[in-house]
Amino acid sequence: MFITPAYAQAAGAPGAGDFIGMILPLVLIMGVFYFLLIRPQQRKMKEHQEMLKKVAKGDTIITSGGLIGKVVKVVDDSELQVEVGENVKVRILRSGIADVRAKGEPVKTETK
Repeated sequence: MFITPAYAQAAGAPGAGDFIGMILPLVLIMGVFYFLLIRPQQRKMKEHQEMLKKVAKGDTIITSGGLIGKVVKVVDDSELQVEVGENVKVRILRSGIADVRAKGEPVKTETK
């Protein structure tokens, strides 16, 4: 008479399935972000660093400020002298190079 109906309870630890169900989508989202965003960005950054190391005298470059010029002298590992106009030479940092437009032959200096 005083027996109440018993309802089935989840077997095992309560909430264990819910925890895995919440974590699994987060792990999947992190995996997608890694393969679609982080990894390609790292590869692009590595290629850019290699390009900066290979800049040599005679190359036509584009600076991050938008100037286009020809490398006339490699000052040291981090600086270049670039001719941006007739007899207009500026010194820039390698890190300021956005792109190498054309590989050129070394600039020949006139000897008198």
